Amino acid sequence: MKPTRAAVLLGLLLTSALTQSCKDFLEKEPLGTTTQDNLFRDPTNAVQAVNAVYDVAAWDQGPKWGDPTGQYVAQTYEWMFGDLMTDDAEKGGSSASDFLSLIELKTWNIPPSNPPVTTLWVHSFTGIARANTVINNIDAGTIDAGLKARLKGEALFLRAYFYFNLVKGFGGVPLFEKAVTPTEAPNVTRATIAQTYAFIEKDLEAAATLLPEKSAYAGADNGRATKGAANGYLARVIMYQLGTVNGNNHTWQQVYDLTSTVISSGQYSLLPNYAAIHQEIGENSSESLFEIQFATSNDGYGPISVGTTSNIFQNNRKTFGYGFNNPTQNLVDEFEPNDPRREVTIIKNNDIVLGILNPVDITQNATGYFNRKAAIIAPNAPESGPQNIRKLRYADILLMKAEAAARLSRSGEAVALVNQVRQRARSSTRPPGTTLGSLAYEPANTPAGTLPDLSGGLSGQALLDAIWHERRVEFGEESLRLWDLIRTGRYMGILPAAVRARALSHVATETSVNPTPLLPISLNDAQTWKLAQNPGY
Repeated sequence: MKPTRAAVLLGLLLTSALTQSCKDFLEKEPLGTTTQDNLFRDPTNAVQAVNAVYDVAAWDQGPKWGDPTGQYVAQTYEWMFGDLMTDDAEKGGSSASDFLSLIELKTWNIPPSNPPVTTLWVHSFTGIARANTVINNIDAGTIDAGLKARLKGEALFLRAYFYFNLVKGFGGVPLFEKAVTPTEAPNVTRATIAQTYAFIEKDLEAAATLLPEKSAYAGADNGRATKGAANGYLARVIMYQLGTVNGNNHTWQQVYDLTSTVISSGQYSLLPNYAAIHQEIGENSSESLFEIQFATSNDGYGPISVGTTSNIFQNNRKTFGYGFNNPTQNLVDEFEPNDPRREVTIIKNNDIVLGILNPVDITQNATGYFNRKAAIIAPNAPESGPQNIRKLRYADILLMKAEAAARLSRSGEAVALVNQVRQRARSSTRPPGTTLGSLAYEPANTPAGTLPDLSGGLSGQALLDAIWHERRVEFGEESLRLWDLIRTGRYMGILPAAVRARALSHVATETSVNPTPLLPISLNDAQTWKLAQNPGY
């Protein structure tokens, strides 16, 4: 389901207007003859309406929709939070002062005007508004009942996806199940963190009931939300609560059961070659539960593009990129000797990447490394990268179940699950294009004894440490590190003292298993919506 221009343009029609404060969620004036009254009487239009919700999930930056002043919101990417705010990455860029907003995130010295934070807030609520357009109108439509159920399931999944991004970053937020009128907007209130999670869970549970399995989709619909994606995200949502604010009293048994459901569905498997996961051949593969779809075009910056600017921001400045999100030596050292995943994840000086020499200019790099998972050959429009962004992989399902099993004293089962991931890793090839002018996958010639299976007798904290290690190297530079550190209580320990003090000044005030630092709400929106600002801002 690569995005198309038609889907994007219909998305413009469907955008719920966000006024100067992103508050109204009113519909734009209808264009042409397609309106909400007849949108769901036609199957093509109904599908395009849901495509418009997916569209927002792919936005990097762009205008603040519905703002009469034409305010522009800057780039935001999940790696700015999930990687950069941890020990896995440094900012990078052309100099120490390049993109100061990222320094603010890295040091927890974040003003309420921080552009990436503001864009995360704005785009998430735009996506929620579009999802509500579908959820609130599709039942009255006259399209086929099966298609209607599937499309509603997709919209519910996406609404939960946007709200999960919000609650992780901001804590409890306003919960919208329908459009808000101008008279209602001043009375909007923040839900608690527990209430926000309950809302997300309700959407995911409903989506899992309505959505088909992955194999039920036609090839042209690859990438759409599935039953497996809904159950997988529900497991992730519950697992995160178990280490943070668990006001909904969840248990590890629930994570175990949900991941077991995904595994027993038979819909997913580990892609045999780890080196192919982030290449075009690995898009929407047997390992993919959910990924954001991109294509390439001749468009530059702006959400109208079908491509992503994430690649140009992370690629080497000596090829076509801006050089941000540099992997740290700490991450490099986490890999065990000869682990093929290290080369798949990391670019070092004078590596050949996709057949192209990549010298690392240390005057334009913070660590001496780049993220190979984001490396692509420069597209015609460098700002329109075609690489899908993987959000949930089957390896994560296995490792979530492993952690749940370990917590439930099923150590042998946990070890076997981790060993599946390790066995795949040690059989990986080198990444594609390690010879000049070639895109071939060359053998890694991994020595015998590399990545040995975990001992069947491993248990307790040693087993948890092994699982957390496996998560870090398996998902290196995939934007999961921050959330893993926070939910396991290790985040504050990896921060320098001054940064730790600032992060601790922003922790959620609701009872939490581990300290859960929160981002600031955009000052304009906090004031206009009359929302309580997060602690310390």
